[in-house]
Amino acid sequence: MATVFSKIINGEVPCYKIAEDENHLAFLDIFPLEAGHVLVIPKKEVDNIFDLSVEAYSALFAFSQNIGIAIKKAVPCLKVGIAVVGLEVPHAHIHLIPLQNVSDLDFTRPKRQFTPESFELIRDKIKAEL
Repeated sequence: MATVFSKIINGEVPCYKIAEDENHLAFLDIFPLEAGHVLVIPKKEVDNIFDLSVEAYSALFAFSQNIGIAIKKAVPCLKVGIAVVGLEVPHAHIHLIPLQNVSDLDFTRPKRQFTPESFELIRDKIKAEL
């Protein structure tokens, strides 16, 4: 059965797309820890990130690097943190999260809520920095 991320890739579920290439997709997390929280996924559905080939793993992180640089320029933050948790959706993914302090990476705290207009604004700001 296709994951929600595969459904996003196939256009069956909408997303706030940041960037895409032949093998990867980056979009805003709709349950973000912070404004500008982006998910980066391979288009190939693989549950565990360490099951990706060395080439696919490296390419995913290279794609993520460009997104992280754009987030840092678009969102006021000290750093952009990287997290690979993989428990929520059985499809490999990287979280890129704007950070002010280490607690911003705490996935147990309540998620932020934004209006569709706010999501669109932050998406557009990040995309403008690519």
